[in-house]
Amino acid sequence: MRTSIIKHIENPALFKQHLLTWSQQFREVVFLDSNDYPQNYSSYDCLLAVDAFTSIKTDYHSAFEDLKQYQQATKDWLFGYLSYDLKNDVEVLDSNNFDGLNFPDLFFFQPKKLFLLKGNQLEIQYLNLCDDEVSSDIEEISIQCSVFSVQSQEIKIQQRISKESYLDKAAKFLEHIHRGDIYEANFCMEFFAENAIITPIDIFLKLNEISKSPQAVFFKNKECFLLSASPERYLKKEGNLLISQPIKGTAKRFTDTFEDEKSKNNLASDPKERSENIMVSDLVRNDLSRTAEKGSVKVEELCGLYSFKQVHQMISTITSRLDSQYSAIDAIRTTFPMGSMTGTPKVSVLKIIEELEETKRGLYSGAVGYFAPNGDFDFNVVIRSILYNHENKYASFSVGSAITAQSIPEKEYEECLLKAKAMREVLS
Repeated sequence: MRTSIIKHIENPALFKQHLLTWSQQFREVVFLDSNDYPQNYSSYDCLLAVDAFTSIKTDYHSAFEDLKQYQQATKDWLFGYLSYDLKNDVEVLDSNNFDGLNFPDLFFFQPKKLFLLKGNQLEIQYLNLCDDEVSSDIEEISIQCSVFSVQSQEIKIQQRISKESYLDKAAKFLEHIHRGDIYEANFCMEFFAENAIITPIDIFLKLNEISKSPQAVFFKNKECFLLSASPERYLKKEGNLLISQPIKGTAKRFTDTFEDEKSKNNLASDPKERSENIMVSDLVRNDLSRTAEKGSVKVEELCGLYSFKQVHQMISTITSRLDSQYSAIDAIRTTFPMGSMTGTPKVSVLKIIEELEETKRGLYSGAVGYFAPNGDFDFNVVIRSILYNHENKYASFSVGSAITAQSIPEKEYEECLLKAKAMREVLS
């Protein structure tokens, strides 16, 4: 079904730029970049999938079953996303908040052309119907120019929830916690720009350059764009091994080495931040246990400290072995939405989030990734990301923080502004 060709690439960093530039001619694009970040569970340094041969686009109704049938019937590479609002397919929930982006709830496509880069080795996989285009495409890619116009039009970024409203809503989350309704909730707010004219690839390159995150994504489906500098893995499947790496706990980086190390050490010892991470790790363990072989759920690392260009993060790694009676889609459905973007107990939190937030999350806090032909998959968490609908000129990015019994609303608000810094910078 596919023709596979292996090539040696002298300059992978330059090749990735040329590859992304070349991809812009296509209607469907998924570009995944690890930015050479050292990590234990990385299959590729970069993947590019373009040009849909087949695709699936749907709202949340029976979305996971539709995806399961599509994935099992196709038995090929599939790239796309799961929006946060697929929660409504998992539980009896709804999403009635404002949506300025209007992305489909789920979208996947089978690419005609696929590039997989690991170190200096490039594997090219083209469907047989277009494998005669490999040579001309490689020649085209090699002569691409990676320079884009700098966005000159001023973009007015607005905040959906004011500081006063944020503090009031955070206090309401705390009331729920003190009553025992919930233990932890991820509370998010949107920043947006109307009548925004941007060059998506230019914005992505800037965002990626200042973030260098291991789960970065450039996504395009016609008029819908995702420009993501996510550091977080939602779920990966290798054989029957499932890996989830929730992030909870954030600290600012400093140019001064002493101050930077102090900030990292403070994060490591902060009881509130550790509590956040441990609660979410417990939730992920519980979610994974629903499809796991008995006794196979393990916490490989709890509250590990990792540094990125913008922030220090606390990351845990939880693994399990998928029981043979369950499919790849079952593993996703029973863990979705991811614990780091919801809270515990999950269903109660999801209802309260819908009540207190003011924007439909959509693709934000959903997941982007791929399925391999053998059913393996890898998906990120859509955070530190800009979403853009080119047709209605609406740009949006959201940020959130975990509210626990120890939370101080003013500090949670400051954490949100810290997380918003990179997106605001590249749009401004």
